[in-house]
Amino acid sequence: YPVQDVCVEVFFGKHHPVDSSEQAFKTAGSMVFRNVFQQAKPALLEPIVKIEVTVPADKVGDINSDLSGRRGRVLGMTSAGGGFQTIVAEVPLAEVITYGRALSSITGGQGSYTLEFSHYDIVPGNIQKEIIEKAKLEEEEEE
Repeated sequence: YPVQDVCVEVFFGKHHPVDSSEQAFKTAGSMVFRNVFQQAKPALLEPIVKIEVTVPADKVGDINSDLSGRRGRVLGMTSAGGGFQTIVAEVPLAEVITYGRALSSITGGQGSYTLEFSHYDIVPGNIQKEIIEKAKLEEEEEE
């Protein structure tokens, strides 16, 4: 996975006319970065989206439960008129990629939703572990 928003400062280095080359410095830098990176305890981040779900009022409980099951956090609710309510929540994008089908199933086709990027957040530890294990397996299969 790419590493982003990292600043590195080199405080010390020596050049030797025989052993110093651009490749030698790149290799040494890479090795140092890997060691320091692991000591820093890196974490995976995931995109979090703001979702607004408009549903018949009698489906609000079902939608709240569904969003919670998708690691969502309900932020609030407003009346949308005509017996509909709009639920506002934050949910990991990975959990709502195919949300339209679930929403249609829960509401009988009477619900709608919009998504908007909100922020990045740390992936929970158990899910990070699953993602890393899956990536390692895929990497091994490619070799």
